[in-house]
Amino acid sequence: MAWGKKKGGRKEPLFGLPAALTDLRLTAADRVPGGEDKPKKSAKSSAKSKAEDSTDEPPRERKASAGRSGAKRRSKSRIGASIGRLVYWGAVLGLWGAIAVIGVVVWVGAHLPPIQSLEIPKRPPTIQIVGIDGSMLAQRGEMAGANVALKDLPPYLPKAFIAIEDRRFYSHFGIDPVGILRALVTNVLHRGVSQGGSTLTQQLAKNLFLTQERTMQRKLQEAELAIWLERKHSKNDILELYLNRVYFGSGAYGVEAAAQRYFGKSAKNVTIAEAAMLAGLVKSPSRLAPNRNPEGAEARAQIVLTAMADAKFITEAQAQASIGHPSYNVKPVGAGTVNYVADWIGEVLDDLVGQIDESIKVETTIDPKLQGVAEAAIIDELAAKSVKFNVSQGALVAMTPDGAVRALVGGRNYSESQYNRAVTAKRQPGSSFKPFVYLTALEQGLTPDTMRQDAPIEVKGWKPENYTHEYFGAVTLTQALAMSLNTVAIRLGLEVGPKNVVRTAHRLGISSKLEPNASIALGTSEVSVVELVGAYAPFANGGFAVTPHVVTRIRTLGGKLLYMRQADERNQVIDPRYVGMMNTMMRETLISGTAKKAEIPGWPAAGKTGTSQDYRDAWFIGYTANLVTGVWLGNDDNSPTKKATGGGLPVEVWSRFMRTAHEGVQVANLPSSPGGWGLSNLAQAASQVSPPTAAAPGPAPANNGGYRPPPTRANARPEAAAGLDGWLMDRLFGGNR
Repeated sequence: MAWGKKKGGRKEPLFGLPAALTDLRLTAADRVPGGEDKPKKSAKSSAKSKAEDSTDEPPRERKASAGRSGAKRRSKSRIGASIGRLVYWGAVLGLWGAIAVIGVVVWVGAHLPPIQSLEIPKRPPTIQIVGIDGSMLAQRGEMAGANVALKDLPPYLPKAFIAIEDRRFYSHFGIDPVGILRALVTNVLHRGVSQGGSTLTQQLAKNLFLTQERTMQRKLQEAELAIWLERKHSKNDILELYLNRVYFGSGAYGVEAAAQRYFGKSAKNVTIAEAAMLAGLVKSPSRLAPNRNPEGAEARAQIVLTAMADAKFITEAQAQASIGHPSYNVKPVGAGTVNYVADWIGEVLDDLVGQIDESIKVETTIDPKLQGVAEAAIIDELAAKSVKFNVSQGALVAMTPDGAVRALVGGRNYSESQYNRAVTAKRQPGSSFKPFVYLTALEQGLTPDTMRQDAPIEVKGWKPENYTHEYFGAVTLTQALAMSLNTVAIRLGLEVGPKNVVRTAHRLGISSKLEPNASIALGTSEVSVVELVGAYAPFANGGFAVTPHVVTRIRTLGGKLLYMRQADERNQVIDPRYVGMMNTMMRETLISGTAKKAEIPGWPAAGKTGTSQDYRDAWFIGYTANLVTGVWLGNDDNSPTKKATGGGLPVEVWSRFMRTAHEGVQVANLPSSPGGWGLSNLAQAASQVSPPTAAAPGPAPANNGGYRPPPTRANARPEAAAGLDGWLMDRLFGGNR
């Protein structure tokens, strides 16, 4: 251990430290001053202290005053520091917010098409469908009326939209911050979305360029496009575009289409009340359409009128007059069955003119008057008897003997079901298919007075029976067809060959696939109403094939002809002598057979009833030299009806329609055989045919086939139908018709 030296000769131990570190003693400056070691005050401080001591204030109060002064200084210092921090972080957040906004704008803009390539899109093509008299039947595509210039509209019409949709339209730049803030406050107060902040320009941008989805991206895109529209177009241009493009419900786009749709007049002629109703539709066109919700539309219109008065666009007196005495003239809307026609036209349009890139007018063969009569006949009959007979749907097709469709009803109510039962649906025709069997038999040498046995028959275990379970023995073909006897039809079908029956049906116009089996004679293969009616047309026109058609011409709205239907080639598909025979036989169906209720005063008519198995389908196809009409009634799910037969409801619908359709039309006879197969032939046959006598009834039927009970003396024809023809019928059938 090393030792250090000290004055006085004392040595301190060094503990092995180097000599440089041996002097570690504390000096007076290194010590904490004690009571006796406090540093002396300077002369200045001493003087200040003496001055303070010379005051009259006690020492304790002087200390409190000094504390308060220091606290104030410290408080001011802290406030200043807080304000400084707020300013700093506000600037930082503002900078980042600005960067975020710029980023969002750039991102939204990147998902828009290039602004420089944006153009106001053309209005979508409209398909106007007109009747044979030129009247408007329906419109397809977007129902867009002609563009109307802002200067041609009554001034209160555009002002109605400004009052209720965008009061600050002429003062904002496409986006209205004031309106957005007002809507935000209103929605918060109402705890829901009760007011929107979109300007008319934003609504136009959405309608022209964007979808209807409710997303933040779409809303931001809408805002950018609104600003672009404001920079590119004047306010009046934007307002005019808006009025001609906005949707008003019921397929109507633009004020002109809406005014025509709801009021039957041009937008140039609407009243203040009507203008208010149109402006009110924009909020919810589907819910407030006046043809569907007149009360809601009127209530909304009153709100618009109040807003117009508040904005000084109209006077209070005008508003009250319009509210108190509305002059709305909303066009009534029925079941809209003409839309089935429009749908059918839409299906064939592409084949006729190809893709449509401009608005067109389709001229049709539809007679609006007959269309209305057909619609009423179907709807009224079902309304009265659908529950009783468990029948929910019906269809009707009426065409001229050359195939021009005059009326087509595809169901009882288009708004409830758009399924077209006249064109698309295929059902079993039952006994209404039998004329093709009998025609095939005539073409193989038989005649209307040829005798065949009505007796039980079995075909490979199948035992078809008559509707009444009765058999009449030897009957003529005329009797068998009029009474719709199943066993005779089956025997004839097998005799002439099922394949030949199918060929006959296809030759006359049936296009559906038909199974060439024994049951084809009872109409077990499915067909549509329109093709079955078309296949009956040769009986009414002398034996010529027809193509059912509804379109005659198609033009652009500018008048350019795109399509004109050419007349069918006269293709004789039935020899005229067989046409006369078939007409004679099917006339008896209406006189003494299953369709005795069918009657058109003064007009010779013929036809055939049909009822499918288990009463699932009820048919009647009847015709005159003027019109061929078919009616089907049944259920979409193919469920059985409550014994609805072809001779019941369908005949009633047919008779109601045909009686009206033939009013004022000159009577014409049905085609007959050259030399006349008719009265002379029937008179000769009457001397050779004895009245049919029913045999013992058989078991319950396995197939109804659409057959009414054979006529009895109680069902004899009324005196109004008597005469030479009646006398011959009595001789031929012995009064049992």
